[in-house]
Amino acid sequence: MSNLDSRALRHSAERSAATASGYLMLVIVLIALVTLVTGLIGIKNDHAAWAIALTVVSALAITFISPGFYLLQPNQAAAILLFGDYRGSDRVTGLRWTWPWMIKKKISVRIHNITSERLKVNDLRGNPIEIASNVVWRVADTAQALFDVDDYREFVHIQIESAVRAIGSRYPYDDFTHEEMTLRGNADHVSEELRVELQERVVAAGVHIDECRLTHLAYAQEIAQAMLRRQQAEAVIAARQKLVEGAVSMVETALEQLSEKNVVELDDERRAAMVSNLMVVLCSERDTQPVVNTGSLYQ
Repeated sequence: MSNLDSRALRHSAERSAATASGYLMLVIVLIALVTLVTGLIGIKNDHAAWAIALTVVSALAITFISPGFYLLQPNQAAAILLFGDYRGSDRVTGLRWTWPWMIKKKISVRIHNITSERLKVNDLRGNPIEIASNVVWRVADTAQALFDVDDYREFVHIQIESAVRAIGSRYPYDDFTHEEMTLRGNADHVSEELRVELQERVVAAGVHIDECRLTHLAYAQEIAQAMLRRQQAEAVIAARQKLVEGAVSMVETALEQLSEKNVVELDDERRAAMVSNLMVVLCSERDTQPVVNTGSLYQ
């Protein structure tokens, strides 16, 4: 591996920076201020050499220490750079201090919440749908977020749109036969797959995806009415199919029990008539009106 590759690999991994607590350095600055005032008073009174030396040393100490202070809030980090070279990241909150020639680039490691725009995508069957997702993410590696991509926020936004489009085209919107995964019927599975897909896309930016959830899912406006009628028709067909299967099973059970208990002996014609009557009663959408036959079936 070349030296250039080694440096790029090192810069892509976060490590702890050599920084110090700012409170100790603040005490030193306060002491330097006191000695500076003492020196200035001594110079004003008798121009003593010790007063001049004390004033110069105190002024230099204050000038040297003051630029090194910086503050870190909770869930905030600072990347430390020396002449463009990454020297580590500081995640300790409070008043911090480092050498004044070090550059401090602050970055938030708080949880971010993004709701993507409604995107028009063709599902697995080619139907245009509208889909949107809510993504919860945070910066896990400050070095990668700052130095491996140009703008990590914009990078995450673009990758969210790309991942949502990829997942939306991977599954059909709906399936009444329940034989395959669908966007509407398996929202939890699709959301988890979206999280995994998005995590693979943003890992180069040092970002961790905590959660993904679909917030909007619908057919596109131009086919919404047609697909609604199709859904209604498929639902009616599926319901009818279940109804017929249940009716056939009930008729079969009734005939078997009549034969086993010798309630009545039925020839083929009477059996056919009974099956017809039972199927009408069980499959009819309205209440059936009984008709009493007082004569013979063969008359």
